[in-house]
Amino acid sequence: MESNTILQSFKVQDGLNPTIWDEESDGLYIIKPEVREKLIEIASNFIEFIGVDVDVEDITMTGSLANYNWSSFSDIDLHIIVDFASTDIDNDLLRQLFNSKKTIWNSTHDIEVYGFEVEVYVQNQSEPHFATGVYSVMYEEWINEPQKEDVTFDNQKLLSKASTWVEMIDGVEEKSEVLQPEETLELIQKVKDKLKKYRSCGLEKNGEYSYENLTFKFLRRNGYIQKLFDLKNKITDDILSLE
Repeated sequence: MESNTILQSFKVQDGLNPTIWDEESDGLYIIKPEVREKLIEIASNFIEFIGVDVDVEDITMTGSLANYNWSSFSDIDLHIIVDFASTDIDNDLLRQLFNSKKTIWNSTHDIEVYGFEVEVYVQNQSEPHFATGVYSVMYEEWINEPQKEDVTFDNQKLLSKASTWVEMIDGVEEKSEVLQPEETLELIQKVKDKLKKYRSCGLEKNGEYSYENLTFKFLRRNGYIQKLFDLKNKITDDILSLE
């Protein structure tokens, strides 16, 4: 994927995506009825797949498709809001279970709504979530209504920051040729943790248009985050194989 194509995908649109939203006369956007119905159906199917009796507080949609920075790269981030305190299961174990179920679900299903892939995620009700656009699919109302911003950023600065991470990930791949497999897995985890913290700090301080978040999205769109995951899977497969 060419860098210029990715950079263009970060531009602010004039309105929310018209295939997902209806704009009313007062300028307020509401989700299209058929989209809402389908998202609730998807969420219900996923909740059944989880197999844990929990209290669902809300079903929300967030991410770029609930904002003005949507593009052809966007997907539908569907969050199932759960009160972890409603179950006797340890919260850490519950989080691990939900993450595992999410990974299995998202990797084995190819569900799209009007051409946009649907990604399902379980979010603890008390979990902080830094997003300027959050819509309650369940209650048909905005929790955080997005505002169109006049956003400008330095393309070269963003490319420079992304290049640093590209070089880091390439470096991990090169080192995997000489390191022990277990050492490579530790290195991969360190990079993943560092990138997660990098993005989270940017979101908390400067929001979705922070250089940190845009860098993360750049790496996701140019395939480098997937490259890191693929390397981890390859190393894990090598460790577990017998030749």
